[in-house]
Amino acid sequence: MSDKVAFITGASRGIGACTAVALAEAGYKVALTARTLNTGEGHEHGSVGSNTRPLPGSLAETAQRVQAAGSEALCLRSDILDPNSMAAAWQQAINHFQHVDLLFNNACYQGPGNMQRLLDVTPQQLHNIYQGNVFTPLQLVQLALPGMVARGRGTVINMVSGSALNEPPAPADEGGWGFAYPSSKAALIRMAGSIKAEHPAAGLKVFNVEPGFVMTEVMRDNGLDDAIAQRFNPTAPETVAKVIRWLAEDEQAIEQMQYTVTFAPQLAAKLGLQ
Repeated sequence: MSDKVAFITGASRGIGACTAVALAEAGYKVALTARTLNTGEGHEHGSVGSNTRPLPGSLAETAQRVQAAGSEALCLRSDILDPNSMAAAWQQAINHFQHVDLLFNNACYQGPGNMQRLLDVTPQQLHNIYQGNVFTPLQLVQLALPGMVARGRGTVINMVSGSALNEPPAPADEGGWGFAYPSSKAALIRMAGSIKAEHPAAGLKVFNVEPGFVMTEVMRDNGLDDAIAQRFNPTAPETVAKVIRWLAEDEQAIEQMQYTVTFAPQLAAKLGLQ
C-alpha cells in the first residue's frame, strides 16, 4: 500500500465521500472527518430555519467504500464549528499515519444563515459561517503546512463557490444567494494565493476548486426539487472527485496553479473525466 495520506473534511457524504474513494483508488490512505459518524445521526443543516433530520451517509459508510477500494480509512468525528475537535482530529491523524500529504478543505457550514437576506442575517450566524468556512480551513492549513514544507511536498485543495465570484441573480430566498456564505468563500479563495506567495519553492500544490452546481443531500432535505436542479446543469460529485484526484496526482496539474480558481466542470470536460 502507498504511503500517501489525505485528510478530508466533510467526508460523510457528497463530494467529500466520493473524493475519499477516488483518492483511495489512487493509493491514498484517508483520514475522514465530519459530524456524522454513524448512519441515522441528525445534525443541524437548515439553510434558513433549523433542520436536524438525519441525512443519508456517514463516515462509517465512507470508510467501507474506501476499504472496498483497497485502502485504509480512519474515521474522526469532528465539527468545523469546534476548533478543539478539529485540532484533536488532526493530531489523531498524525499519530496514526505520521504525516499528511493532501489536505482537502471540503466541509462548509450547514445551518441557519446560509440563505438569509442581508437584513436578516445575525452576527452569530455570520460568525458560524466564517468559523466553518474560513477559520477552520485556516486552522487546518496552519497545522498542515509546516510538515509539508519540511518534506518538500504537499497538496492543499480548498472547495470554493461560484457565488463568491458572481453577483446573485435573485435574492437569497428566491433562487439567488445572500451575503454571508459567498463572502466567506471569497475569503477562502484568497488563502491559496497567500500560500503560493509565501512558499514558492516548497514543492507545494495549492488549488481552489469550484465544483459547479452539485445537488446535495442537504439541498434535497431543505426542499430543493431535482427537477429545478436540472435547470442549473448539475455536476455529479463523482466528477468533482475525479478532478481533485487529477489535481493531486497528475504532473500536468501544476499548470492549474496559475489560475485563481479551477472550475471542475470545465476541466473535467477538457480531460474527459465525466
